[in-house]
Amino acid sequence: MHTKVWYPYQQMQGRDQFPIVEKAQGCILSIKDGPNLIDAISSWWCVIHGYNHPEINKAITDQLQSVSHVMMGGITNQAAEDLAQKLISISPEGLNHVFFSDSGSVGIEVALKMAIQYHSNKRQPRKHILSLNKSYHGDTFKTMEVGDDPCYHGAFIDLFDNRSYIKAPYGWPSDEIESSIIELRREIEKHKDNIAAFIVEPLLQGAGGFRIYDPEFLNQAYSICKEYDILMIFDEVATGFGRTGKMFAADYCNFTPDIMVLSKALTAGYIGHAATLATDNVFSSFNGNSDANALMHGPTFSGNPLACSTALKSIEIFEKEGYIARIKEIESKIKTTLQQINHPNIKAKRFLGACGVIEVYEDRQLDGFQQHAWDQGVWMRPFEEYVYLMPPYIISDDQLDKILQCLKTWFE
Repeated sequence: MHTKVWYPYQQMQGRDQFPIVEKAQGCILSIKDGPNLIDAISSWWCVIHGYNHPEINKAITDQLQSVSHVMMGGITNQAAEDLAQKLISISPEGLNHVFFSDSGSVGIEVALKMAIQYHSNKRQPRKHILSLNKSYHGDTFKTMEVGDDPCYHGAFIDLFDNRSYIKAPYGWPSDEIESSIIELRREIEKHKDNIAAFIVEPLLQGAGGFRIYDPEFLNQAYSICKEYDILMIFDEVATGFGRTGKMFAADYCNFTPDIMVLSKALTAGYIGHAATLATDNVFSSFNGNSDANALMHGPTFSGNPLACSTALKSIEIFEKEGYIARIKEIESKIKTTLQQINHPNIKAKRFLGACGVIEVYEDRQLDGFQQHAWDQGVWMRPFEEYVYLMPPYIISDDQLDKILQCLKTWFE
């Protein structure tokens, strides 16, 4: 018997069933006819408050009593208006306009469309995009084009053009900043009349291997981009809402990006949604006397009231529970344990905020790890040469210790 569901990132040949999560509460996934597992990776990094949070549940059910969905074409809803205002108030100063869509990939597509049309509206058409090597920005077509991960997108590589990759100065602090900046300038000079934007996952690259790099590189890169009217896009789909130890990774920099994209933790894993924030400069370039200048993009579920109510309650909980302090405690425990783990298979260990990763030399050196974690009551899903943890912020010390012990026993 073959499963009727076509699962993501999964070779389906020979697979006819997957474990079913019967219930989820706090940080625990209860498997049907199986164990209870501590979720160490927040369901792809979004379930920051854990599962079945009573306040978020109530916010959704309350919103259901008034309006569950309404199109954003010509009318609106109060939850979307309130969320836009809240995001503007907590994001870097100057990001004064919010466009809602329904996933991180689409939010990035919107950002790239904004950047390209920004130049087109100024009668200076540009279409080239700079990004970092080992970058990942989503699986839709333009996001694949600006990413650099053939493992995900190799089948489509011949369809891509109009992008260049810059090597990030890995490490923080890093002694590679100067060489990366030289490379950036060289690439800009090569395409200077055709570069629309430089898109980055700030400080922490996700699916490209959880690489961490110095924010000073971004400070210098932004200054260079401004010389050439190149927009800076921050992809904070994974880094937003505390994952790096501050509300946004942008908060480590001394400038405001022109465009910033939020998703994943935006709605705490309850409902897919995204927000693309832009400065006055970007927004005003779309003003004109016809739709030719307007942003002609309209996701059906843009500004969905249930999603926006969820996001508002999520941010409220984040602030009132003092999550930033808790994230620092999580970081300290991850750091201490990673420093204790040593093995010839380990190539590198990295941590930042509520994120830790061990990189091995060959992916086969992690064969069997997922079952090892399962047997210890932990849900972790390594990929390629990386095993990582990105736990919910509500995780208890005992639960976090159990996750870290799972890592230690594997390498021991």
